[in-house]
Amino acid sequence: MPIRLIQRFLQLESASSLLLLMAAVIALVLSNSPVSALYRAVSLFASFGVNEGLMTLFFLLVGLELKREFYRGELSSLSQVILPGIAALGGIVVPACIYVIFNYYQPDSLRGWAIPVATDIAFALGVLSLFSQRVPIGLKLFLLALAIFDDLGAIIIIAVFYTQSLSFFYLLLAVLLFFILIVLNRKRKLSVIPYLMIGVVLWFCLLRAGIHPAITGVLIAFVIPLPELKSGKHIFHFHRLEQELHSWVAYIIMPLFAFINAGFSLGGVSRQMLQSNIVLGIIGGLFLGKQVGVFACAWAVIRLGWAKLPHGTSWLALYGVALLCGIGFTMSLFIGTLAFESTYSVELNNVRFGIVMGSVLSGLVGAAVLRVAFKRGQIG
Repeated sequence: MPIRLIQRFLQLESASSLLLLMAAVIALVLSNSPVSALYRAVSLFASFGVNEGLMTLFFLLVGLELKREFYRGELSSLSQVILPGIAALGGIVVPACIYVIFNYYQPDSLRGWAIPVATDIAFALGVLSLFSQRVPIGLKLFLLALAIFDDLGAIIIIAVFYTQSLSFFYLLLAVLLFFILIVLNRKRKLSVIPYLMIGVVLWFCLLRAGIHPAITGVLIAFVIPLPELKSGKHIFHFHRLEQELHSWVAYIIMPLFAFINAGFSLGGVSRQMLQSNIVLGIIGGLFLGKQVGVFACAWAVIRLGWAKLPHGTSWLALYGVALLCGIGFTMSLFIGTLAFESTYSVELNNVRFGIVMGSVLSGLVGAAVLRVAFKRGQIG
């Protein structure tokens, strides 16, 4: 992945984190103000269009990034994959186990087991960017690659575990449409227009089939051909789509998603909520599970000699990044809305509170650890 593209990506994600934070704060203020009823009405009205519609573009971008990194980027060789890949696996398994431990005897609450497995790359890189240019590129790439694996894991979890009862007729149509997309890919149809047009119909079929339609974005991304060299000139369809999507997703779709989904009533925050197994499971998963899973697996991989510490960094700095992985805002909220479908249920209110608390705690402690690492000269 060229350094210029990496720097542009990091700049976009860091700027997006500020907009995400602003959108979440505005949602929190409005949901606890005299216009809270209006905010709820707007959220209910817009939730389908944002969560099922616009988030498809978010998953399309995630899919394009995954494909580029696996074929030609930072994850294109086994040596580059091992450290962030195994660390991400630990960061998925341990948080999920912690959530299950807290909710084992509550079957209805167990539906949210996947909520703390996600890392919000925009917020995590936003916190890392507070340390300006002193952060070595190797540490940023480790966090970026780990988040890519994290997203891949979340996509698989959504497709497998958060699918409703299936309609086999529409599922068959969806499979047929995806086969047509594969044929277009094999024939090297480089224009993205036919893929997007068929993708709209595929989105509808998946919706009717009972599979979350946002997964359409990932399926389309996997069949859009990567650019190749022809007569000395690169074909930019793939990269142009990715670059244009990145701005829309970073500056409009993700903040809008946060605004629609992040609001919850602080009036409902009580001792009972703080003792809720859902809240404790999410906070424990994000704050404890992520840092233990990511750091322990990274430590094991490096100690076994399968990989090396990112250049210019230290164990303390790596631990700080492992803490930042507990910032699980966007994807955690998305999985939460799938697990507890009623937009203003008590459970979903607990989910939002747990995600906010776990993410804030992870971000603050992670930033403090990185600050200590910088002061000790163990990074840079």
